[in-house]
Amino acid sequence: MTLRILAVDTATENCSVALCCDDQIITRSEIAPREHTNKILPMVDEVLAEAGVELAQLDALAFGRGPGSFTGVRIGIGIAQGLAFGADVPMIGVSTLAAMAAQSYRLHNATQVLAAIDARMSELYVGQYRRTDTGAWQCVGEERVVAPEALTPDCTEGVWTLAGTGWAAYPDLASRLALQTASSEVLYPQAQDMLEIAKHAYHAGDMVAAELASPTYLRDKVTWKKLPGRE
Repeated sequence: MTLRILAVDTATENCSVALCCDDQIITRSEIAPREHTNKILPMVDEVLAEAGVELAQLDALAFGRGPGSFTGVRIGIGIAQGLAFGADVPMIGVSTLAAMAAQSYRLHNATQVLAAIDARMSELYVGQYRRTDTGAWQCVGEERVVAPEALTPDCTEGVWTLAGTGWAAYPDLASRLALQTASSEVLYPQAQDMLEIAKHAYHAGDMVAAELASPTYLRDKVTWKKLPGRE
């Protein structure tokens, strides 16, 4: 069965859209801080038009659920929900940290990735991911928000590829960890790398109706204004 999944992400400075359709992947991506609202829908229109696909023909709509910029995550989920409501298709939330792990595999064949996003306020969003034999990404421990000086890896076995803006924000951090690391140029999540994760979720039945889609902020003090009818 050929899946048609549209992925949308605005959780970081990067704005990206990707569509898998008939074994091809069509992508759009642009680093555009503070312009996500203007950029994302034209990107969606472009990839759908290039594939000759309408929203209602999709099997699912994947979205970057965070962590990342509060505003960026909120924009992404709001736009994704609007599209999914209109097309009556289920939604799949994909971790931005897991998406960077998948990108590290695509670019560097990395199977163990320590992803860290600069969360501002002297903190990092961190997730440690390992690729399984089935091609899925398993979180080792939990995704969390942590001060750089308090970061302790959940697993130290093997080589861990570093991904995300957190390592540039704190350039001495990697050397302080009891960890064998490899560097990469992966800074931001890309929607195209959300697609493989979304496919695994689709086959596992890990989808929700649009009104039940929710973000991941990690910071407890950040609250999400739920949609009408949400408990």
